[in-house]
Amino acid sequence: MNVKLHRKEKIHTDLLIVGAGPAGLAAALAAASAAEKPGLQIDIVDDNISSGGQIWRGGAHEQKDARARDCWNSLINLSNVRFHFQSKVVHSRSSPTGSTVLLENRNGAQDFHAKKMILATGARELFLPFPGWTLPGVSGAGGLQALAKNAYPVQGKRIVVAGTGPLLMAVAASLIERGAVVTHILEQSTHLNLAQFALSLLATPSKISQGIKLGLTLRKIHYHANSYVLSAHGTQKLQHIRAHINGRVQEIACDFLACGYHLIPNTELAAGMGCALDESSNHPRVEVNQWQETSLEHVYCAGEGTGVGGVDLALVEGEIAGLAATGQIKQAQALFNRRSHWKKFSARLEKYFHLRSELRHLSQADTLVCRCEDVRYDQLQDQSDWRSAKLHTRCGMGACQGRICGAACSHLFAWTKDAARLPFSATRIASLLEDTHTDSV
Repeated sequence: MNVKLHRKEKIHTDLLIVGAGPAGLAAALAAASAAEKPGLQIDIVDDNISSGGQIWRGGAHEQKDARARDCWNSLINLSNVRFHFQSKVVHSRSSPTGSTVLLENRNGAQDFHAKKMILATGARELFLPFPGWTLPGVSGAGGLQALAKNAYPVQGKRIVVAGTGPLLMAVAASLIERGAVVTHILEQSTHLNLAQFALSLLATPSKISQGIKLGLTLRKIHYHANSYVLSAHGTQKLQHIRAHINGRVQEIACDFLACGYHLIPNTELAAGMGCALDESSNHPRVEVNQWQETSLEHVYCAGEGTGVGGVDLALVEGEIAGLAATGQIKQAQALFNRRSHWKKFSARLEKYFHLRSELRHLSQADTLVCRCEDVRYDQLQDQSDWRSAKLHTRCGMGACQGRICGAACSHLFAWTKDAARLPFSATRIASLLEDTHTDSV
């Protein structure tokens, strides 16, 4: 039987921004300032229930950071700015006249045609496997913070925060605010690296004041450098961990372990569209020019997707992208020095918090690396690359499509993960059919 399927009428927009975190909001606000284009239509898409992304999770309007509130309050009062929350990009294709994007939300599918597009897809945590990392109670540092911000009960719970980078302190402070008992912070970087990083903060005075505030909040917590988790233990849930603390192995009783080893750029959408990636570092990032434009004409990228650098860098990159995408070249150029300033801070983060080699050797033979498909560490040791691992073990072929184990294998085995394929995420068949002129059943 032949079934005629009619494509939904395209929603036309001048600028489509994917991601409503700091970079996306800054880009929208900058683009909306194009006085010579008063009718400019801007659409912002995000798969969360509210704005803010990971950094300003819970809604930009709820943040202590005044920049978040100012962005949100300015944007919601603009008639030419539309938000589309709980919407995900199923697929996208680019052409010289713009980008066509299929979105899916609770009400079905929407088909957008955008003259310009800004990708502000942010970053996600890097998880490194170790014995017991799949126990209930073990989570990502940012993951537990996000759960707590969304009312997950942590009050009175003993929590160990481990991994690397200033994010650990921010997570610990956030958990304490919600009544948690953070007993230890385990930082894998060395004392020397931490001392050099602290000295480098003289170049960014605002970070010194942030550090002082965090230090006062965390003054009663055991903070250990040169320390990392070896294994997690418990019967039905986490009960204690074993950790390397300054050369000694110690056991620490806890209810939760929040463990995060850096953030890595979300590049799946950009790669799937055909944007060039910079693969000079361990984890690919989207390659952009001075205007934040990707290798695809009319497609820009800003924020953590171009390299993890924190909220300040994300904001200025978003602003440059929004200005450049709407022809405000002089205004964009005026921000180059500020972007360069925060890129240097990003480089210092990468230098002083690089991951130690010991973290590659924590897994035992039966440690799961791919949790979706139950693939053990010993099954992967005999594979030559990512493709071989997928073919022989199904590693990376589960629900997360390699978003967790792919990055872990990149660190453990120096494998290069395949570029994303369409569709970008699990989706309803009906949504795919709505993007087809005609089909036969």
